[in-house]
Amino acid sequence: MDLSGVISISGKPGLFKVVAQSKNNIIVESLQDGKRTPAYSTDRISALEDISIYTYEDDIPLKEVYKGIFKKEDGGKAPSHKESLNKLTEYLLEVLPNYDEDRVYPSDIKKLFQWYNLLHDAGLVSAGEEEKKEEKKADKKEKKAEEKKTEKKPAKKAEKKPAAKKSTAKKTAEKKTTAKKSSTKKS
Repeated sequence: MDLSGVISISGKPGLFKVVAQSKNNIIVESLQDGKRTPAYSTDRISALEDISIYTYEDDIPLKEVYKGIFKKEDGGKAPSHKESLNKLTEYLLEVLPNYDEDRVYPSDIKKLFQWYNLLHDAGLVSAGEEEKKEEKKADKKEKKAEEKKTEKKPAKKAEKKPAAKKSTAKKTAEKKTTAKKSSTKKS
């Protein structure tokens, strides 16, 4: 399930996918009807990948909650956001039993189910591809770890190279200059 690029704009119904970006605005496409409109910096925009649900222990990303709904429904749609609030809260308790009932408002619960169904209709909810990607990443990590184990060899000691020998012409020239210096100091 890939929620990157999916946003919610307050005051506008539904969810949007970011299509392009310019200096003053971003161009978004509605997931419901495919119409493209600009969203300005004055609009209150929320990225779905940044949203999380309060629980008693730790905040759970929206993506993880949607994975739980996807598994519970076997890839089908969730209950409509127009259902009774009691039914929706019971359903959410089955998916996320430790959500904080004091900090998660009824409007948030309704949005949660509405957005899930919008994403499902748009074809953005699919756990199969995500699990395959995660398995491939885990396989690659295992292979790299095995390669590192086989590649490890004992470290070689640093060998010192012998000092370069001076040519005989340089040696004789140095002897002559040192001899001249010593004779001039004595006199």
